[in-house]
Amino acid sequence: MPFRLPATRINWVNSSFLIGSALVSVTAVPLYLWSYGVGPFQLGLFAAFFCATGLSITVGYHRLFAHLTFRARWPVKLFTLLFGAAAFENSALEWVSDHRKHHQHTDHDDDPYSVTHGFWHAHMGWILFKLNAEPPRDNVADLEKDALLRWQDRYYLPLSVGVGFLLPALLGWLHAGGVGALGGLLLAGVARVTAVQHMTFCINSLCHTIGRRPYSSRCSARDSWIMALFTFGEGYHNYHHEFQYDYRNGVRWWQWDPTKWTIWLLERVRLVRGLRRVPHEKILLAQLAETRRRLATVLGSPPRPLPERVREMLQASEARLAAIAAGWAAARADCGNRADVQIDRARAGMAELRRELRQAWRVLARARAVG
Repeated sequence: MPFRLPATRINWVNSSFLIGSALVSVTAVPLYLWSYGVGPFQLGLFAAFFCATGLSITVGYHRLFAHLTFRARWPVKLFTLLFGAAAFENSALEWVSDHRKHHQHTDHDDDPYSVTHGFWHAHMGWILFKLNAEPPRDNVADLEKDALLRWQDRYYLPLSVGVGFLLPALLGWLHAGGVGALGGLLLAGVARVTAVQHMTFCINSLCHTIGRRPYSSRCSARDSWIMALFTFGEGYHNYHHEFQYDYRNGVRWWQWDPTKWTIWLLERVRLVRGLRRVPHEKILLAQLAETRRRLATVLGSPPRPLPERVREMLQASEARLAAIAAGWAAARADCGNRADVQIDRARAGMAELRRELRQAWRVLARARAVG
């Protein structure tokens, strides 16, 4: 018997908008480009609105409002609320409420976009269909005290249409008349909305599917530098789920995270303050614990018998891990330079350990391929 979803379970407003904007992006936009071409102004307008709305989601909705990783002055709040609305991802209060539920119930039934219900459910199915009763918005009482957030929530629809569609059309009209207005609406408006939305959707789907879990394997979130390139740095998702109150997702200086650099620059000009950072030693301890957990799993109950050489290599790595952990435990009781030196030694030991483990995994893979 074919599966049929009752019409009452379809969110017709969301479905019509998401499907309609995508269809316009793949039909009307190419037709416009074919008919009129595209110049530097339209490309620049698309890029400006893409960055403004994308960063308003990652800087404002996500790291400021959802996780309170820093404090912002009203110009930053106002900008991210205006251009966050233009992303058409709901008001900040609604977005944050869903996101906090996601972190509280990751990979469980109460997670609004749990990847355990399927890739497409996590990507956008949870928006298209109403499969459960609408949960109460009872986890944003702290944000509801803010007059700006209440204002944006109340006037979300006119703000989203005005900033997201009418403003780029107006700028296009000022530049090139009616043709420019149409180009601004289609490119910096509709196509940009589609791109930014699927950027966000990929964080919920692909960032829980591909990549590594160096900090914790207790949930599906993964670190992926490839995804970070397309999501303003949100691709370092395993770190984020383990340390959600850090304003950084790419915690290393060289990791691609335009969101953290934007927040840092805003701090330099005193528009934000109170940036929250997880101490280096806590990050290191999480990596140590996760590596020991994985080693214990492989050594304790491997899916297939381990070759003796691989077992010896993994046991040696486990002993090294125990020594690193013991050294760090001793350093925690100290203070000053000795603790700093111990942290540096632990980092160097972890780097060497990663090389050993990679070699062990390669030997294991070759042995199983031959076997």
